[in-house]
Amino acid sequence: MKKFNSHFMLGAATAAHQVEGNNVNSDFWTMENVPGSMYKEPSLDAVDHYNRYKEDIQLLIDAGCNSYRFSIEWARIEPKKGKFDPKEIEHYRKVLGFCQQNNVTPIVTLHHFSSPKWLIAEGGWESEKTIEYFGHYCQYVVSELGDLIPYICTINEANMGKQITKIMKRMIGSDSKGENGDVQVGFNIDMKSKMETYYRSLGEAFGIDPRNVQTFLSPRTENGDLIIMKCHEIARTVINEVNPNIKVGITLSLYDHQALPGGEEYVKKEQYEDFLLYLPFLQDDDFLGVQNYSRKIHGPDGVVKPNEDTRLTKMGYEYYPEALGNVLRFVAEHWKKPMIVTENGISTNNDEERVEFIERALNGVHQCVEDGIQVNGYMYWSLLDNFEWQLGYEQTFGLIAVDRSTQVRYPKDSLKFLGSVNKFGLN
Repeated sequence: MKKFNSHFMLGAATAAHQVEGNNVNSDFWTMENVPGSMYKEPSLDAVDHYNRYKEDIQLLIDAGCNSYRFSIEWARIEPKKGKFDPKEIEHYRKVLGFCQQNNVTPIVTLHHFSSPKWLIAEGGWESEKTIEYFGHYCQYVVSELGDLIPYICTINEANMGKQITKIMKRMIGSDSKGENGDVQVGFNIDMKSKMETYYRSLGEAFGIDPRNVQTFLSPRTENGDLIIMKCHEIARTVINEVNPNIKVGITLSLYDHQALPGGEEYVKKEQYEDFLLYLPFLQDDDFLGVQNYSRKIHGPDGVVKPNEDTRLTKMGYEYYPEALGNVLRFVAEHWKKPMIVTENGISTNNDEERVEFIERALNGVHQCVEDGIQVNGYMYWSLLDNFEWQLGYEQTFGLIAVDRSTQVRYPKDSLKFLGSVNKFGLN
């Protein structure tokens, strides 16, 4: 049996807006509820993790896991610019305290896609002012909660805006309506319908010109990309000043890019734009959060779409758990510090397929560790079936199913399997 060492962090991940419910001061709540919304459905109560976090974390513990990655919601902490809510800080203090009391290592993300509504009205993620605002938010959170947080991911998938920009350019240049598989998780962009009405509604809701609505997942300019990295840098500086014991990193969405003959230059370009471009901003980080769901194959004309015989996930991209190990090896060629797999998973209605996915992915991780690559943990995405952004509640990534009419939890065999890896190892 192949086993990880006793310090290996094994657990699952969530994002606040996707699980907590009633995040009424966020930009996503606004986007879900405006007239002509492009969201399949609103998040509403989500899966009520805000009130049921103890039950959910306990299920993770009972299965045998020892770590939990979750995000603190900026829109709750600072619902109005400069006005911090001590009640919400106390909530996250309780979540962190519950983790610590039960020997669960918390990995906290300070920004996971959703932002305060007021931030977008102030110019959002294309505005230089956001750097200062994010620094103030981070300083407040770490000053209040830092003693309870061993690991912080400043920003989730900092490269996502650039990936979305590339996807939109590809879609504009084709007759495709877009495939869910174009983005690894959760953001299917429909370029053909409702855009004009939708953005007009957003402009009215945020009180700005519709052309200036810049959420974290809006197509990003080069300057916007730089602003994201400056936000990361100021967050890291603040965290190190307030509590130098906290290990600081960022997470990136990384595909396993593979080349057919003639596709080598496409792979090099994608690897640069997804990862290598960001390395100069990460040199003072303590770890890197690696997030991977599948591979992309590149031929002489670019990305090769899966054929009819390709095994696909419910999200529409290739079922290929080995992508994770390949990505970790690629990153390790350029990054000599620790890595944590902060997301990896599958949307499927067949839990046996999820168990197989986790086992194959973890075998790849274990082999990386055996080969001397510093991988310190694996967080499956996600702990719960949750609100998958624009796609609503149809996608099922979770280790725990939820009946949203009752909010009753139903742990799946995949949760039991994940937890068993620490005790029994892998075949």
